[in-house]
Amino acid sequence: MKSKLASSGLVYSTDTGRTCPDCRQALAQCVCKTAKSRPASDGVVRISRSSKGRGGKTVTLIQGVPLDDAALTQLGKQLKAACGSGGTVKDGVIEVQGDHRDVVQRQLVNKGYSVKLSGG
Repeated sequence: MKSKLASSGLVYSTDTGRTCPDCRQALAQCVCKTAKSRPASDGVVRISRSSKGRGGKTVTLIQGVPLDDAALTQLGKQLKAACGSGGTVKDGVIEVQGDHRDVVQRQLVNKGYSVKLSGG
């Protein structure tokens, strides 16, 4: 017999806070989040420019950085400060507002990464 909790669509509990919809554990104790990790990088950081879905605004995308989420967020913060603009880190991709490919490339090469400019 299954418990009520396991069969319900519970997404929040006052005891544990938010819960994972797959394994029904608290997000901090989620056992399935390791399966949802990013694919392994080939060691080359790719920098591209995009404006799709952003109302014509250009952003610089940095993909393939072989870091965990906390270190990636810290690197994103450093790159945004070097460019003097805003941005975010989503799904393993650092987004910096504006076209700052040259500045980002210099910063990453100075940190020892192998960098390629991709796209137009």
